[in-house]
Order: sequence, then structure tokens, then C-alpha cells
Amino acid sequence: VQLQASGGGLVQAGDSLRLSCTASKRTSSNNGMGWFRQAPGREREFVATINWNGGRSYYSDSVKGRFTISRDNAKNILYLQMNSLKPEDTAVYYCAVARGAWAPTSGNDYQYWGKGTLVTVSS
Repeated sequence: VQLQASGGGLVQAGDSLRLSCTASKRTSSNNGMGWFRQAPGREREFVATINWNGGRSYYSDSVKGRFTISRDNAKNILYLQMNSLKPEDTAVYYCAVARGAWAPTSGNDYQYWGKGTLVTVSS
């Protein structure tokens, strides 16, 4: 499975962005999917995850209430709607496909990773 994330860019604090992640195969529609991010000089961190049918989702405390994860299995696309962006949201955002149908928060539970898209939020 190949994943391609897109939608990143340079925005100002308070703005919104929507990230998309397109999967090359329908395999991803049977698996949970998630978003992670890595800021310069920092370790990769969990952002949001969603189970195979979109019925369950979880968020990190730092983005809860501002970000929304969703998926369109018919189109093999995962989304991350990001509102009220802050400078601390600046990072490369990665999408990933989980090993199972659930929505894990640990990167160790993911088997496929995209190359990432850069989000820069200026103050």
C-alpha cells in the first residue's frame, strides 16, 4: 500500500487546513488509519486515528477540539481537518495504515506510512 499525503502549506495562526491522504489500494478500507506529526528536533507524535469504518476516532490532547479525522473508504482517502491552527502545530504530517481494523494510538501498530506533508503555522 502506498500513501500520498497532501494539503500542507504555510498558514497563519488561527487559519484552517485540510490534509488528505490517498491510498493506492482498497486494503486500507479494512484497516484503521491515523495521522502523526514530527516537528523539527522532536520525535514523531500521535495526532489522530480512526477505525476501519469511521465509527471511532481518538485524538491527542493537543489537538482535541480543533482537529477532525475522517475517511472516505469509497475513494480510499483519509482526511484531517485542522482548525484554529497554532504555531506549535508546525510539523511534517504523516498518514499511516494500521495493522488491524481498530484505531491505535501507537506508531508501532501501523504498517504503512506515507511520506508526509509539511504544515507551517506562522504567529
